[in-house]
Order: sequence, then structure tokens, then C-alpha cells
Amino acid sequence: MHILLRLCLGVILSLVTSIPVVRAEQPVLQDLFASGKDDYHTYRIPAIVTSNKGTLLVFCEGRKNDRNDHGNLDMLLRRSIDGGKSWMATQLVYEEGGDTDVTIGNACPVVDRETGTIWLPFTRNNDDVLITSSKNDGKSWSKPINITRQVKRDGWGWYATGPGNGIQLTRGSHKGRLVIPCDHRLTRIPDRTKSTRSHVIYSDDHGTTWKIGGSTDFLMNECTIAELTDGSLLLNMRSNRGHKMRAVATSQNGGIDWSKCVDNPALPEPVCQANMLRVNWPADNQPGRLVFSNPASPSRRENLVIRVSYDDGKSWPSNRTIYHGAAAYSCMTVLANGNIGIVFERDSYAFISYCEISVRWLDNF
Repeated sequence: MHILLRLCLGVILSLVTSIPVVRAEQPVLQDLFASGKDDYHTYRIPAIVTSNKGTLLVFCEGRKNDRNDHGNLDMLLRRSIDGGKSWMATQLVYEEGGDTDVTIGNACPVVDRETGTIWLPFTRNNDDVLITSSKNDGKSWSKPINITRQVKRDGWGWYATGPGNGIQLTRGSHKGRLVIPCDHRLTRIPDRTKSTRSHVIYSDDHGTTWKIGGSTDFLMNECTIAELTDGSLLLNMRSNRGHKMRAVATSQNGGIDWSKCVDNPALPEPVCQANMLRVNWPADNQPGRLVFSNPASPSRRENLVIRVSYDDGKSWPSNRTIYHGAAAYSCMTVLANGNIGIVFERDSYAFISYCEISVRWLDNF
């Protein structure tokens, strides 16, 4: 009897050990922009979207003379038509002033899934808000339109769109609305950290006109947005409260009003931009997922992590480190194959890199 039991156990063990083990592999990085190349001192502030045809578009600021946030900055783009396997040469989307100091930046693209148009809001000198669009997957771009009067109130000074990406609402009474996360400072409050608020702008006519949505509490800054299962919106913000964590607010009316900002200790930050993305909606045998990326260190910009939430951002139980070293701004998109593409700054802004991440790899229970 004992011999028979040992034989059975041996067979079971043999079968178990013969099953191939699938091991998660660290994503492979591709460097899309490298500081010092192609006549630019530094490349910063990446944004990525996927077109209706599956084309990947990665935008960034090309900083001509130095690493500073203000100066001679151009809006650049690289495209991939094979899902990120290869990338076309860098395109100049927009610049002003030639060699003079005109700051073009803060890309926050959004794809209108109903028309296929790619809209690109951005700022000039962190003062004026401009928008351009492409109807051919980013091959060419329309002449930018100045929409500052539509989206900026009197008493607002410094202004930024995104940076990152916008969203289009898919459910509820505001279905089809394009929403762009932004932030601004009030000129009447001299302390720049205390005068900042997050806000959104939106369009209900497929980008023809734009309006100002609600503003948040003070001490908020660069923000990222996602639509929740019940049709409400979640705004996730860089915080100047000094608590070394992200803050969040919600809207029940498509971004017209925002709740009070609440600290989220599950999302530590060193005070930096971050990105949040709706990957999928709940379906049969498939949970809904939000993903969130940022340098997950309370002290410095390093250790870029992607977290997953299965309950509309109430908790973030799953996470993966994408890059252990110095890392800062990031942006994500859902690829045509259902995986996630992410671009991010690394190694003290020496590179803007891209990698593809499978949802299965992120679900690391």
C-alpha cells in the first residue's frame, strides 16, 4: 500500500514539474529620444496616444539650448505604424520664433473615437492655449488655433494642459465629450505653490469649440483623468500639500464640478507628474482596470511603477516596477492588441523611452 502511494505521488510530482513555468520578463526599453541628438539639448514631457487605426503617436518637448522649462522649446512627434516595433523619424509638429525663446509645450492629445481626429492642445509660454489636429494619423497637422479666450479666465496666470493625455467619455449623458486635464495659477496669490489648482476643459462638438470645466481645491497641480464605471470622473493630481502622496477628486457631472481633494496614501510621490488610464471595462470573467504610473518614491524621482486598480481607483493592490533608476514624467496608452504602451523620462532626463507591457504581467497576484 505504501509502495503504491509513493508511486502515485511520484507520478503526480512528475506531471506537475513537467508543466512549463511562464515567468514574467522585465519589459524591453526602446529609447525614442536621447538628449543631445538631432540638435536638441534635452527632450522632456512625453505624451502618447493610439489612433483608431492603431498608430502610436509619442509627443514631447524638444528643448533647444538647455534643460530649463522655459526657453526655445518645440513640439515634436514620433509615430509607429506597427504597434511600437519600429518608429518613424522625428517630426516637428509646431514651433515659433526660430532661434528666439518661445516655449511650446505641455502636449495633451486626445483621440475622438467617433471621428478619428487626433486633437493636440498645448501651451505657448505657459500663457496661451493653442490646439491643432490631425485627420491622417499624425502625418500632418492643421494650423494651430488660439483657444485661450475659450478656456482661460481673467486672473489666471501660468497655465498648463496636461501634460499627458485627455479622454473621451463613453457613457452617460455626456457621452462623446472630450475632456482635457489642466492646471493653472491665480495671479492674485503670489506664492506659486499655494495658488495652483487643477481644472479641466472640454468639448461637446468634437473639438470645434472648448469650454472651461470645474476647478479643484488649491495646492493641486498637474493632473490626469479617467472615466469610472458609473460614468463619474476621477481626477488624480500632483499635490503641493507636502504629504508626499497623490490627491484625488471626483465629478458626477462630466467635469463641471469637483469634490474636495482627498489625499491617497496608496499612491506615494516625490511631487511629480503621473498618468492614469482606463484599460478596459468590466466584462464577463474580466475585471475592469485602471492603471496608474509614477515614480513611486516619496523622496526623489526614481522607481517608476505601474499600479492596477480593479475597483475604480478605491484601491491599488497590484503593481510592477518598470524602471528602478531615475525616472520622472510618464504617459500610457492601450495598444491595438490590448497591451499597454508607456513612455517615460529616465536617467535624469537623458532619455524618453518606450516599452510594451502585458495586462497579464501587471496582474501579479
